[in-house]
Amino acid sequence: MSLVNLSHLCSHLQNASKARLGLTSLPHSNLHLSLLHSLQRSGFLSTITLGGPTPPPPSLLLSHPRDPAGSAITQTNRATRRLWVGLKYWNNEPVLSKMGMVSKPTRRIWMGVEELRDVAKGVRSGYVEGLRGVGECLFVSTDRGIMEVRECVERGVGGMVLCRVL
Repeated sequence: MSLVNLSHLCSHLQNASKARLGLTSLPHSNLHLSLLHSLQRSGFLSTITLGGPTPPPPSLLLSHPRDPAGSAITQTNRATRRLWVGLKYWNNEPVLSKMGMVSKPTRRIWMGVEELRDVAKGVRSGYVEGLRGVGECLFVSTDRGIMEVRECVERGVGGMVLCRVL
């Protein structure tokens, strides 16, 4: 798991939403796709589509990632595969206003269920501040995939804290 690439994803999505872009592209990786699905389930993104270097036509912007050309990802076309992400706006303001990494490549933060429960309640636990604002989310990488902190507490799993989204 490359936290450097994940920090690029966080800054790219934050900059794209501040620039009021409706559609942006990111390099394809399973980690990126998993985090983007979690962001979409939490309501920060509208669409995720797998495509090439050019944007897909508007008719193919579905909520499920699919390859518009129908070709599989191979070693020869792997570098050109992109994830096209549709950003959401509400009352002319971006839904995703701020996104930043919690774990960094030099300091990875692992938390158990009890520590995540404290963070979900709004209490600081170790290096991680509690959730304070309305709509604030914290994403955790677990052995069952990337989940939001409240979902981790419900399922009773811990993991590495990845990023915070406002």
